[in-house]
Formats: sequence, C-alpha cells, structure tokens
Amino acid sequence: MSGLPPQLRAPHPDRLAWDHPARDRILAAHEAALSAGDAGYLDPVTGLFVLTAGYLWDRGFCCESGCRHCPYVDRDTRA
Repeated sequence: MSGLPPQLRAPHPDRLAWDHPARDRILAAHEAALSAGDAGYLDPVTGLFVLTAGYLWDRGFCCESGCRHCPYVDRDTRA
C-alpha cells in the first residue's frame, strides 16, 4: 500500500470519537485491514464495509462522503 503517513492511520475525532464504546475494536479491525493490504473491513458494530485510510489515501482525493478513516480531513484546524 501507499506511503500513508503514520499520523493519518487513526481517524479524526470528528469521525470516530475518543470515547466511542467500540473504538478499540474498530481500530483493531482497521489496523488488521491495513496490515493485510485490504481496501476495507467489516465494522464490528454495524457489519457495514468501511474503507481504510490506506485505500482512501491511494485514491488521492476526498469524496466528501464523511468516510470514517478519511486521511484528507483537516487536522490542523480541528481538535
């Protein structure tokens, strides 16, 4: 997979809150998919397919759909 910067592996807090009850399970599923080079993973809560930050980074642009792992979210102006 691409050269996704390490600081973009975790979702922006606007997309996955720090106190989300399933945050650890979601991040583990995301990391497993990144490690395997998969485009996404099944959300452990909803069962929906979620694209990884690596896949979105390789795509090269934000689609403005509110993706959980969007690496293009402005991280400089948000907490």
